[in-house]
Amino acid sequence: MPTDIPLIDISVQPIELCKLLKIANMVGGGGEAKIVISEGYVLVNNEVEFQKRKKVYQDDIIEFNGEIVQVNVNKSQKKLSESPVIAKQAMSHKSKVKDKKKQTSTFQSLPNDTVQIEQPRSKRKPISF
Repeated sequence: MPTDIPLIDISVQPIELCKLLKIANMVGGGGEAKIVISEGYVLVNNEVEFQKRKKVYQDDIIEFNGEIVQVNVNKSQKKLSESPVIAKQAMSHKSKVKDKKKQTSTFQSLPNDTVQIEQPRSKRKPISF
């Protein structure tokens, strides 16, 4: 296996082929990725692939438009739940959001006999050319 193939680091395995093409900057966007895959321009491990959401794993080789990349799973990135500091910050953020929701509730601040009912939005006016 040649060692001069550029590696694309991902943090989650498997990844969909169309997403991998976007991450590797081989295509401009997701729509373009799906088109080139469905038309058979993409090779996965030297075989033409037509599945847009084909699961791609570690060490798979992707070829498109003269570019070749190899998938590499980067395990050094920790998930939110694995890092105690980040997990603690996320938990405190959730509690702040809950507290904020309690403060902005309109039904708690109004007396029991007055209830505000939101009027449905009017439909948009049709566009004429």
